Amino acid sequence: MRESAAPITYLMPGLVDYQVAWDQQRQISEARLREEVGDTILLLEHPPVYTAGRRTEKSDLPVGGTPVVEVDRGGRITWHGPGQLVAYPIIKLAQKMFVVNYVRMLERALIAACRDLNLEPITVAGRTGVWFAAADDRPERKVAAIGVRVAKGVTSHGIAINCNADLAAFDRIVPCGIADAAVTSLSSELGRDVCVAEVQPILALRLDEALNGKLPAPSPQLQHEEGNETS
Repeated sequence: MRESAAPITYLMPGLVDYQVAWDQQRQISEARLREEVGDTILLLEHPPVYTAGRRTEKSDLPVGGTPVVEVDRGGRITWHGPGQLVAYPIIKLAQKMFVVNYVRMLERALIAACRDLNLEPITVAGRTGVWFAAADDRPERKVAAIGVRVAKGVTSHGIAINCNADLAAFDRIVPCGIADAAVTSLSSELGRDVCVAEVQPILALRLDEALNGKLPAPSPQLQHEEGNETS
């Protein structure tokens, strides 16, 4: 839960260079820590970029010298680009709230947003993010990734959900360090084009509900209990 009961400010600047957005996150985070601004969420897209979290290993990286931005979030390597909606909540958490509980709140928001689109995602024990179960000769596949940082109670970085992104970019890396699963998009799962503009207001609403404690925990059938203990 958030420390503040004041409304969250949502900024939706469109397509933003990753470094520019990261700088903006840090500026807002510092201002939030000083109580100069309230809780804020950035909802945007990035030009194509690979980012590597603190747990990234050399074997995860793309070959051929492709540039990778090293960042201070948790997790390993991932890709951002057009057709992927990214949300960066910069909020002050309530005292004594564990980071893992915050991550579970983000998962709840993503699950609710997928359900709004008539999809039934799952969570996988030991793996963060939101998935679809293996079925019809298709492996378990990840539609949304989570990688966060919490410093002095203020969050940064966040979540990324593939809407109609070109998934070929993930073929050059081991996404989130998980080699035995696939990556998918909302468009692939629904069999129609699902653009960022369609998903953005849905995710904003569900994030607001989750971060204000208004979304219940996922029902047991959403919890898939198999999988390696990785994130």
